[in-house]
Amino acid sequence: MYCTLTIVRFPKILAWAGFLSMAIFRLPLWLSKKNSFYKLMGCGKNGTFDKTPDLQQWALLEVYSTNEYVQNNTPPFINWYWKFFKAEKLVMDLQAIESHGLWDKKYCFGDLPKQSNYEGTIAVLTRATIRLNKLSAFWKNVQPVAQQMNNVDGFITSFGIGEIPWIKQATFSIWQSKESMKKFAYSMQTHKDVIIKKKKENWYSEEMFTRFIVINCTGSLRGKNPLQINP
Repeated sequence: MYCTLTIVRFPKILAWAGFLSMAIFRLPLWLSKKNSFYKLMGCGKNGTFDKTPDLQQWALLEVYSTNEYVQNNTPPFINWYWKFFKAEKLVMDLQAIESHGLWDKKYCFGDLPKQSNYEGTIAVLTRATIRLNKLSAFWKNVQPVAQQMNNVDGFITSFGIGEIPWIKQATFSIWQSKESMKKFAYSMQTHKDVIIKKKKENWYSEEMFTRFIVINCTGSLRGKNPLQINP
């Protein structure tokens, strides 16, 4: 299944346009026949699970109804809006290859295996709906792990995205290889401890873990393209 994750950053004086877009984009996305699933989301300040929202930065995930890769299926009005309000835009075209778990009770990326033979540069989406009575435990344990991720060999970049601050959270990260991602996920003791606590204490009412091949990465964010595929 193919999809696009777009991260946009508005000038500080126009940050209100990003907030407004979360409401007015719903209609063109709902009317689009090209999307089988979409999510409008805010972003955290530090590139991962984060309590503090970045009101200049917003995200749009679009999952396409076709099994063929087509670049730029975003409704024209949305692209016009971003351009009109001078938003800097980073667009990542993705192919979902591995997944388990649900998003809004849906297998939004289709019927995918939990594992594949792909070993190259890989993107990972980890998202969860946190139980209200587990918020304190989640944030106490997750933030120290998130702070360590930037220093791990093979880490390229990450973005904290989410539908509802504090409660519905996701991290989208890109790694040089599946091996480097797995070393962080399963070899770092702090991260392993958090995984054990999460399962034992039942932090989430819903969770999903999906891996992607990055087909294309265009545009920039803060003046940089993290993959330099097509700056």
